[in-house]
Amino acid sequence: MSPASVRLRRGIVVAAAVGALVVPLAGATAAPQSPPGSLAAADRSSPSPSPSPSGGVVELTPAVQRQLDDAVQQVMKEANVPGVSVGVWTPDKGEYVKSFGVADKNTGRPMTPDLYLRIGSETKTFTVTALLQLVDQGKVGLDDTIGKYIEGVPNGDKITLRQLAGMRSGLFNYSQDEAFFKALTSDPQRHFTPQQLLDYAFKHPVLFPPGEKFYYCNTNLILLGLVVEKMSGQQLAGYIHDHVLEPAGLDHTSFPAGAEFPDPHAQGYTDQTANGQVEDTADWNPSWAWAAGAMISQLQDLRVWARTVATGQLPDGNRMISEATQKQRLATPPTSIPGAGYGLGIFDVQGWIGHNGSLPGYESLTIYLPSAQATLVVMLNTDINYKGQEPSTVFGDAITRIISPSHVFNLPAEPAAH
Repeated sequence: MSPASVRLRRGIVVAAAVGALVVPLAGATAAPQSPPGSLAAADRSSPSPSPSPSGGVVELTPAVQRQLDDAVQQVMKEANVPGVSVGVWTPDKGEYVKSFGVADKNTGRPMTPDLYLRIGSETKTFTVTALLQLVDQGKVGLDDTIGKYIEGVPNGDKITLRQLAGMRSGLFNYSQDEAFFKALTSDPQRHFTPQQLLDYAFKHPVLFPPGEKFYYCNTNLILLGLVVEKMSGQQLAGYIHDHVLEPAGLDHTSFPAGAEFPDPHAQGYTDQTANGQVEDTADWNPSWAWAAGAMISQLQDLRVWARTVATGQLPDGNRMISEATQKQRLATPPTSIPGAGYGLGIFDVQGWIGHNGSLPGYESLTIYLPSAQATLVVMLNTDINYKGQEPSTVFGDAITRIISPSHVFNLPAEPAAH
């Protein structure tokens, strides 16, 4: 299987591949400091300015913010990331919001915190939220089988909605299919229907009995999106808008029908192309990811979403998901990755709860640390890997080593699901 087709399967804690985008490090929108020496050579476990921070997060003093400037720029330099926006928010230790580099390599337009970017698999948190609301309404049950709602699913009489949301269904991941990869990269503007995506998956045998193990799979979310549509009577995008985005006040988050992209947005750069050359993906149609990865957002909205999805509570204090259902969501059985568990469309990595996203040209990371009520959001305009890791993961590691040394977002380069 080609390396590029492997990388189309990314967008969660278990997926990574090799790639490098060669582009000069550009300036930041806020005055940065000079980067330190190579990350590979640096002592990345050096002590924090506050070795025992209350709640797990240090105070974001000017000195700590300079450390963050240096760390972010060093990752950019080594991983050749064109542009990145970073937000760290705490209730009592300050905040840090900065953008570095460029949103458009051709024009040199700077990256800024207000730009829209595609958020890839963070879409899964919205789709599963919609499903859990239907659970609260008594319209579906987590232990119902998918065959109760959708015909023609292999093992459909055995796979439950809970197993789909928890990535333990055993179904084949359609984005691993070679014919799918060829179809997407030969015509990135084409529109895929959910059934077409399922057809790519269902021509493969199931990989293991339902519930046997964790295996990250976009097919699961396509099925859950169809369940939401069938049982709500709305299209998925409309349901998410009306029942998730509006109540949460996420006015800059959307579920596009096609390749539309609100302005101002960052251009995106990938090497997941038919010829392996780097291309701008801003006009690619994300319908191929649909309920698993088609959505768009920006930094401040993801700040709000991080806490909302991790707690089940809306910003106005009302519940988005009932406490009982949210408790089930946050039951995060271990994966084969040390320190990482995955619940219902959400992960827990060393105490940080949330999700990441990756699709050609864009990556994001939105996580919340309940012990400190702290939020970290990273958004960047490339998905080209660095030393076997997604750049969003490298940023998450470098940043949390500074702000939460007892809760480091550290994931191995080798994926468990491949």
